[in-house]
Amino acid sequence: MRVSDVMTAFPAYIRLGATIRRAAEVVSVSEVGNLMVLDHDGRFVGSLSEEDLVRAMLPGFDDVTAGGGTLADAFRIFLDRGRTLADRPVDPLVVRDTASVRSTDELARAAIVMIDRGIRRLPVVDDGKLVGTLSRADLCRAVIYHS
Repeated sequence: MRVSDVMTAFPAYIRLGATIRRAAEVVSVSEVGNLMVLDHDGRFVGSLSEEDLVRAMLPGFDDVTAGGGTLADAFRIFLDRGRTLADRPVDPLVVRDTASVRSTDELARAAIVMIDRGIRRLPVVDDGKLVGTLSRADLCRAVIYHS
């Protein structure tokens, strides 16, 4: 079985230069934990996880203790950072050395890459173009419906 047999063909993505606000909107609407990132020519450059977005806004220990040390203070700092960062580009947050597979790769190979590296959603890239993603849920569907 090939990756193309079970991959998600229309993945959630954003382009370099998109704002953090836009990335958060796409994550929220698409309900995926990883956005694929394309350059302005539509070529795959990396991924951006919801964790990366939250981590960029999350206060550090020193920030919380400086604000009084309460959870309410930490949440206020989190919101303030979110407002401050909302219109900045996502580019510095993009993970560019992302593992990927081709649509013609054997599904078993992709599954091993995902499990060995702890990847939840793997980009499927053919000749530099994003053609889909493969999630752990896609792997589960393959086992259920194609076995």
